[in-house]
Amino acid sequence: MAVPPAPTRRRALTVTLATAAAVIAAPAGVAAASPAAVGRPSRPRPLRHAHAHNDYLHPRPLHDALAHGFTSVEADIFLVDGELLVAHDPAGLDPSRTLAGLYLEPLRALVRAGHGSVHPHHRRPLQLLIDIKADGVAAYRELDRQLSRYGSLFTRYHHGRVRPGAVTAVISGDRAARAPMEAQRTRLAFYDGRLDDLGTASPASFTPLISANWTQTFGWLGAGPFPRAERDRLRTLVPAAHREGRRIRFWATPDLPGPEREAVWSELLAAGADHLNTDDLAGLERFLRARRGVAPTP
Repeated sequence: MAVPPAPTRRRALTVTLATAAAVIAAPAGVAAASPAAVGRPSRPRPLRHAHAHNDYLHPRPLHDALAHGFTSVEADIFLVDGELLVAHDPAGLDPSRTLAGLYLEPLRALVRAGHGSVHPHHRRPLQLLIDIKADGVAAYRELDRQLSRYGSLFTRYHHGRVRPGAVTAVISGDRAARAPMEAQRTRLAFYDGRLDDLGTASPASFTPLISANWTQTFGWLGAGPFPRAERDRLRTLVPAAHREGRRIRFWATPDLPGPEREAVWSELLAAGADHLNTDDLAGLERFLRARRGVAPTP
């Protein structure tokens, strides 16, 4: 697959990344002092429900999400001429935007600076959700090679046992990646399951996360009351995942600021969902911090 030239709509972002390269590669304390973080606490309290969808589209991939307290970030990848490039679609491919440059190297620097964790003094692993957009088998094999260079950084599966690391890589996207992953007795990544993985023999040590499209599972988009049957379904699915030792996330939830988005987020929290999906870092941070200490509704 040939690498197309960086499209016009990406040029401003590419320039921003080039001028901010030192910030992206720097330890957390340096990144927090950047202009984008002025006025924000240098060490925000982590928000365990906060997942940055399409994280790489923000001015400072990874670092902007961490500055808002996010504990899960998502990167889409393509395998191009032996390199893993981060982009949403082929039109956005830029050879300077590699998975290693935007995520793997900065994460290693952050963990070193944070004495073993991405968020200092926070021992839960950061989730790095890696969405393979095409060529699932080949892309995963290259990803596996790259993760091995950072072995001590990542949660590891080895002969039936899981050893937590500072970062847990979960592989989503092209479903062809599943077969080579299931064949491994040792790996540094886990698989993003679907609702039909619930109640199957697929163990949580392989599919620790269950993800589903909200709009394909529920008709309610936050306007008016949540239909009773749909609320009951949500509150059945989440405990079912938890009983199996899995986390659960819904994507394609409403994400425009307003009461509908907050209504859906509130129902997800009340049901015990593990991750809230957003492109609006500041919006989800405000929502979650405003609700700290608020008991779930019955």
